[in-house]
Amino acid sequence: MNDLEFVQSCVKGDKQSWDTFVAKYSRLIYNYIHSVLKLKGTHQLTPDDIHDLFQGIFLSLVKDDFKKLRSFQGKNGCSLASWLRQIAIHATVDYIRRIKPTVSLEQENADEFSLQDVIADPSLSAKDSLSQKEKLSTLADCIAGLNTDDRYFLELHINHSLKLEELKDILLISRPAADMRKFRIIDRLRDCFKGKGFKLDF
Repeated sequence: MNDLEFVQSCVKGDKQSWDTFVAKYSRLIYNYIHSVLKLKGTHQLTPDDIHDLFQGIFLSLVKDDFKKLRSFQGKNGCSLASWLRQIAIHATVDYIRRIKPTVSLEQENADEFSLQDVIADPSLSAKDSLSQKEKLSTLADCIAGLNTDDRYFLELHINHSLKLEELKDILLISRPAADMRKFRIIDRLRDCFKGKGFKLDF
């Protein structure tokens, strides 16, 4: 029985299949939750908090007659384990966002990179430059214009100080892909910032 057939058996109410699903994937989901919660600022979570998060993920799979679980299609070689990994990661990141909803523009992460680096421009005189507060507000608008995946990446990497080496494992991408995404995001922020009338010479 392949993954898609297994899921179809679960959503049709086969008790043995569902028991197998719970036994096989509970630890996997817990492991993904813990891998994301190794981020800065989440060490105060209690075992009950983590259990509630775990239960929330399972509830999201089964509610409305297994609506979310039914959406699994196994396309492009995506395994059920990989699909559940993404579900767990996104649910945990959403939980983190509720705890720390904003991205810090000043804090440097483990790679010694801060978002203020993007808007730094020593060529601008104090007379010609906007206030730092206005610059940061403009940058925040540019961040809001990023797609969801890039905002997740940025929050994990900058606000929660997750190293690129760790981030690649969380997001299931290679290290070169993580580097490329980081530089692509920086370029998009630079372009957005310039498009709002700033002169950035770097």
